[in-house]
Amino acid sequence: MNGMRDDYSQFIEHIKRKTGIDLALYKEGQMKRRLTSLYEKKGYKSFNEYYQMLDKNEEELIEFLDRMTINVSEFYRNYKRWEILEKKILVEMLKENKHPKVWSAACSTGEEPYTLSMVLSSYLPLNNIQVKATDIDSNVIARAKLATYQERSLQEVPVGIKRKFFKEQDGLYKVSEEIKNTVNFKKQNLLADRFEQGHDLIVCRNVLIYFTEEAKEQLYHKFSNALKKGGVLFVGSTEQIFQPAKYGFEVVDTFFYRKV
Repeated sequence: MNGMRDDYSQFIEHIKRKTGIDLALYKEGQMKRRLTSLYEKKGYKSFNEYYQMLDKNEEELIEFLDRMTINVSEFYRNYKRWEILEKKILVEMLKENKHPKVWSAACSTGEEPYTLSMVLSSYLPLNNIQVKATDIDSNVIARAKLATYQERSLQEVPVGIKRKFFKEQDGLYKVSEEIKNTVNFKKQNLLADRFEQGHDLIVCRNVLIYFTEEAKEQLYHKFSNALKKGGVLFVGSTEQIFQPAKYGFEVVDTFFYRKV
């Protein structure tokens, strides 16, 4: 049994060194069971054997990481909304300000903040773009920094953007260094931590559905305070704010709220 323990401990160390992801942050019994069934299904006999393969095969490694960090998202999720951000919201915003302060809150595995940079790149040179991205989970941040994704995450990405900002290699898609450099990842607890002020745009999508009504109200107030006057909050397509005025917002478009 002890050998099994050492085999797993070494596996955790190897994965952390290779990817920055710390499997020790997950419940050991549960994670070990999940991974054992995963490597057995692939025909391996130990964690060590499984890691030797992951070390050489990036496609398998990314698939493995997607299984670990369950909340994998997509680029340009609900494409029509991003189109409204690009063609309507940003056009107005960038008339005033060529260095917008932009925040992707609860950014998960990075698809959203990278999408934000890609959308902003239609109007601004990349060295004028700085997106802050935060999440409570260190592992999803490590996963986001790898910036390597399976094809299914790119289903809604426009062809021109895909060609310009992704490099395809062995069935995986890597975000270009220029886009990676525009995003700054940080760990943050939305409910407990203080927010920076003066944002032009805050994107927080498909996260609030997991909060209680009370927590949601608290967050709407916090987001409102973190926006400058005229700043915009962009939420997910199941997260309409029913009394926006209560938080100092007006509706600009479906799922877009401006601070008044």
